[in-house]
Amino acid sequence: MNRQDALSAFRAHKASLEAKGVYYPEAACYLPDEFRYNAAMAMDALPTLTTTANAGVPAMLTTFIDPQVYKILFAPNKAAVIIGEERKGTWVDQTAMFITAEATGEVSSYGDYAENGNAGVNTNFPQRQSYLFQTMLEYGELELERAGLARINWVSELQASSATVHNKFMNLTYLYGVLGLQNYGLLNDPNLTAALTPATKAAGGTGWANATANEIFNDIKALYTQLVSQVIGNVETTDKMVLALSPASAAAMLATNSFAVNVEDLLKKNFSNLRIEQVPQYGVLSTSNSQGVAAGNTVQLIAETIEGQKVGFCAFNEKMRAHKLIPASSSYKQKQTGGSWGAVLRQPFCISQMVGV
Repeated sequence: MNRQDALSAFRAHKASLEAKGVYYPEAACYLPDEFRYNAAMAMDALPTLTTTANAGVPAMLTTFIDPQVYKILFAPNKAAVIIGEERKGTWVDQTAMFITAEATGEVSSYGDYAENGNAGVNTNFPQRQSYLFQTMLEYGELELERAGLARINWVSELQASSATVHNKFMNLTYLYGVLGLQNYGLLNDPNLTAALTPATKAAGGTGWANATANEIFNDIKALYTQLVSQVIGNVETTDKMVLALSPASAAAMLATNSFAVNVEDLLKKNFSNLRIEQVPQYGVLSTSNSQGVAAGNTVQLIAETIEGQKVGFCAFNEKMRAHKLIPASSSYKQKQTGGSWGAVLRQPFCISQMVGV
């Protein structure tokens, strides 16, 4: 059947086909013989594939990588915020001496020819030892290239990681010092006075979690009373002081009494220059707070200055020293060093503390 015959046959059958529900609006004719091919192979089933069955493209081609790198969070470094931070010496120095001078003397009854009485000074040279620590940055060329494919600036991330590790360890030495050296921290200086025990609460125990606002304020008032006793009246309620405590203990500041006044309101009214600093390490030692205090939640009341002298400060002799970059055949490495004196408490009797809140 040629093309003309195919056209005529389709026109003749079109109405009959449409009546039977077979409708091809775009069709014009049957397929002429010249357009046909040998279809001797049966097509009642799909032929077997010679390749692995697949229904899509590789997943990585439809994966989006966000160029923003999200940082994993750590507990804040707050030790230096409590009493400040200073540099003392350089990384060459192993020992630091902090001079103290105490006035001595006595008076005598006056007499024209009498030469009694005297004035003197007693000096001491308490010492602290520095602790130098380091980290190493190492990376290879292939490592950098692969990180680049993931849109990560690998060297920059390593440098930021080193800075974080240094700051975390420095903060730890400010709180606990370094074992085996004359290097102490805010929480374990041997010259600190013994910690007070909180009063027993109406709900039971000594903790602040279920304590009333008045009970919590009375504990803080006990800290202040102890501080006044230790400094022999050199501190007044209007002086600058720091209340250092854990975040969990700080939440107790929201406890409200029957007059709709919370603990923080009571503190502001009675201690006009008191500031509160939340330090995670002041919390009880636990699996989630591995740097906490084993004895329990701790609170310290610190007078910032006495007669114009700073009570103490956190000290370092090297914050971060980047040593030379050493290239190898296809990699690089660099050492970075820091050094700490711990927390230098010149007047530890200006700190009162309480454990078990």
